[in-house]
Amino acid sequence: MFPQFNTRAGTVGGLLAYIVGMAKTARKSAKKSQTRTQTVAKKSAKTKARVLSSRVAYEGPAFWVTTDMVQEPSGIRARRDIVRHSGSVVILAVEESQAEPRVLLERQYRHAAGRYLLELPAGRIDEGEAELKAAKRELLEETGYTARSWKRVLYFWASPGFVAESMAIFLARDLTPGAAQPEADEAIELKLVPLSEAVEMVVKGKIHDGKTISGVLWLHAQQNQSL
Repeated sequence: MFPQFNTRAGTVGGLLAYIVGMAKTARKSAKKSQTRTQTVAKKSAKTKARVLSSRVAYEGPAFWVTTDMVQEPSGIRARRDIVRHSGSVVILAVEESQAEPRVLLERQYRHAAGRYLLELPAGRIDEGEAELKAAKRELLEETGYTARSWKRVLYFWASPGFVAESMAIFLARDLTPGAAQPEADEAIELKLVPLSEAVEMVVKGKIHDGKTISGVLWLHAQQNQSL
């Protein structure tokens, strides 16, 4: 049932004036709110958090953890426990000798996930090492492959809520197989997977690794274009 209104001219006129007035007020309020939001966003984009104090809470061979008291660009003061990392490279190695490109994947056990995962080759950037050099080194060490063509295609943060680890994905083409040189604690099984199959595994939830999902879907989006 629709509500019943008094249709006398005075009442209708007053009601319309009230509605129009409220609409203008609402628009002004919304505009002010939007302006304030844009101002804060612009200010935040140009500034960084001010670190009030920082201490190393843990230091290990692969990463370290700091406990920071910060004042963020928004004005919020908070404690932030951050996993610090030198950054990683990910290699999207593509074998193109067949009609459909194949993606080089690794199957290895990941204790943090408690399971075997299918992943793109990846590794940490050593101190003072350039990204591309690290990518070439990791591909050779973990898989034995080398590549003649390299291009950085993606850059992102792994889990920016509390992990300061950036990841750069390199597209590696024109591959040559060779002998792998894995580290003592690495047990890696290699698989060359057709791109369509890799995409299907992503869609069906059979690939759980974030960097691998990103790389596979990027390549899928590019397959009809010149790489």
